[in-house]
Amino acid sequence: MTLKQRLQNHLQEIARERDPYMASAGHFFVQEYIRQQFAQWGSVEIHTFLVGSKSCNNLILNLPAQPKKEKTNLPPILIGAHYDGIPGTVAADDNATGVAVLLEFAKNFAQAPARYPLRLVAFDMEEYGLLGSADYAALLRQQGQPLRLMISLEMLGYRDSIPGSQRYPAFLDKFYPNTGDFIALIGNLRTLGDLISLSRSIHQVGVPSQWLPVPNRGLLVPQTRLSDHAPFWDQGYPAMMVTDTAFLRNPNYHKPSDTIASLDLDFLTGVCEGLERGIRRL
Repeated sequence: MTLKQRLQNHLQEIARERDPYMASAGHFFVQEYIRQQFAQWGSVEIHTFLVGSKSCNNLILNLPAQPKKEKTNLPPILIGAHYDGIPGTVAADDNATGVAVLLEFAKNFAQAPARYPLRLVAFDMEEYGLLGSADYAALLRQQGQPLRLMISLEMLGYRDSIPGSQRYPAFLDKFYPNTGDFIALIGNLRTLGDLISLSRSIHQVGVPSQWLPVPNRGLLVPQTRLSDHAPFWDQGYPAMMVTDTAFLRNPNYHKPSDTIASLDLDFLTGVCEGLERGIRRL
């Protein structure tokens, strides 16, 4: 089976109504699907956190680095994607695409490890204010756990090749293209080298890529904070978001029309390939 077919198969399982309150059966189904996929490659850790009286779960798979005697105790690269969706939509781009790529990474990096250990995390309750990632980032900081890098996979499958299809927060349109055919990498200043390196790897598989370093935890451009990397910025970690830019491009954002049919699976496949290549070079 090709990578594109595998991604499509994941999307067909994940793209369903899965709001934790309004579509709890769909939410549980997707949680179990992720757990089963992860469990093929190692033991799955469940990080439980409370939202009011509701127990919510982040699912975690730790993958070892390449076996090398001279380098031990390398800090992990954490790669995350949120699996909850908002009510009234199957949320295919937001964020079944990110989870599908996360699941492919589980398989690929389990079979052929990267230079760094990887920690793959499926975050819950992103749509309710980044609650799963905020709880987990605070826990890592409290425990004094270092990270080589945190990467949030946030909407990876929508492309529009028509000029004028890409919008921006104020002033950024002066520096970036107005056609929504690229994948964006947005990181804090500590990730500058990684932004350039990952962007280059994505270019090499034929997908246009743009990168943006943001100072001051993204507070000057609030649109850069709308995913699970932001709590890691707030805790002082090097972190970035990989995104098709959501509502700045995709007219289906948070609507019933956010379906698999609206996605560009060749674009999604290229993003997955390019990111994997880039992560292996870190």
